[in-house]
Amino acid sequence: MPDPLAGLPPRYLRTTEAARFLSLSGRTLEKHRTYGTGPAYRKIGGRVVYSVEDLQAWADRGQKRSTSDVCADEVLPAKRHPARLAAYAGAPRRG
Repeated sequence: MPDPLAGLPPRYLRTTEAARFLSLSGRTLEKHRTYGTGPAYRKIGGRVVYSVEDLQAWADRGQKRSTSDVCADEVLPAKRHPARLAAYAGAPRRG
């Protein structure tokens, strides 16, 4: 079946709309953004927006077929993760 959205420009959602798309609260999506565990986002004119494709790709990372699935790629909870913090510690700072 052909993609009905093929050929259309990318669709961007604000935080509230994106959270609804993912069945999350807006606050949870904000926490994911703060901790670096959420979907990719863009800042356009000071506004945070998410592309539908990025939201779908992030949600697909959590796809499992059984509770015993072992997968290196997963959706992390919206909280601090020591391994991520260590990676950011070595990153150059923007000035």
